[in-house]
Amino acid sequence: MEARRILFGKYEMGRLLGKGTFAKVYYGKELTSGESVAIKVISKDEVKKKGMMEQIEREISVMRLVRHPNVVELKEVMATKTKIFFVMEYVRGGELFAKVFKGKLKEDAARKYFQQLISAVDFCHSRGVSHRDLKPENLLLDENEDLKISDFGLSALPEQLRNDGLLHTRCGTPAYVAPEVLRKKGYDGSKADIWSCGVILYVILAGFLPFQDENVMNMYRKIFKAEFEFPPWFSTESKRLISKLLTADPERRITIPAIMRVPWFRKGFTRPRAFSTEEPISDTNTEDDDSAASKSNKLSSPKFFNAFEFISSMSSGFDLSSLFENKRKSGTMFTSSCSATAIMAKIEAVAKGLNFRVGRVKDFKMKLQGSSEGRKGKLLVTTEGTRWSMPSSARKMSGLP
Repeated sequence: MEARRILFGKYEMGRLLGKGTFAKVYYGKELTSGESVAIKVISKDEVKKKGMMEQIEREISVMRLVRHPNVVELKEVMATKTKIFFVMEYVRGGELFAKVFKGKLKEDAARKYFQQLISAVDFCHSRGVSHRDLKPENLLLDENEDLKISDFGLSALPEQLRNDGLLHTRCGTPAYVAPEVLRKKGYDGSKADIWSCGVILYVILAGFLPFQDENVMNMYRKIFKAEFEFPPWFSTESKRLISKLLTADPERRITIPAIMRVPWFRKGFTRPRAFSTEEPISDTNTEDDDSAASKSNKLSSPKFFNAFEFISSMSSGFDLSSLFENKRKSGTMFTSSCSATAIMAKIEAVAKGLNFRVGRVKDFKMKLQGSSEGRKGKLLVTTEGTRWSMPSSARKMSGLP
């Protein structure tokens, strides 16, 4: 009997689910909860030899950014000296490709998957992420037959844009790639994703590709001209939408807001709620006044703020953050002569007036969450009060009075 393979004392690794060039994916279970997971195991030596470590790091960054009901969730990343482990949501239903391989889908089923695809892609684009390899093989189905986008290995972030504001790396699967990507000029990753979505919609309605030829160059010529034919069973509404998606000129191609206004798309559509910003917020009004007052008397003082960090944050030409930490924290900072307690109380009052939920994480740290669901989910703001003191020499360097 094979011994159980326990990973970091947290997960049990089971059977092999699949393998690629640099990675193997195993079925796993979280030991405490018994929850099923997929564990992607990547060899550090292999990715370093191929110069792919930056791509792996980018994939991690992207998957942490795009938490959405129709995107495979990255739960945790762990590493040893030789391996990297992605612990991901286990999606039981297999690839959409396998379903299409058995035959074309009925229009209502195709519409549902396309709605979920567009919702997820829209969320990714709102986070500055272009997938760049959308195809049925990278679209998984869960036990409820809901779609999940996977494989962000070729995805792009805003920092990959060149000075012209465009991407220049040719990547993706040729039959699904937009014409502007195949050319050697720059392209807008989000517009290229929309083309791929058009090819996917065609494929799941037809059961075959719109652009196919034994000769790859002939296939490219068809893609450049957006030259394809509709099968006779396509409805007029679906043909009209696909024609707008598969428009060779990216500037004339339909946008996602416009897609969401199309009657064919809107039929039965409900936008899924993103959970990227969902965090537990404990309301401050759960305590009675006496209890709250008693607690406020026991609050410790807010932490001191380093003078050099303060200068760094207020003066872009004098950034010393790299001396203290690897990555500079994002956020906005302001100073006041009022006490931290008074400022936190004012923020809380204003936030409640705007219908934000307010929760105290610790003495001088507060989380505010909006009540309405936006394109990126619910707005979440974290505030923290600090004390600071600055010697006169530091004041002169910072230009402060």
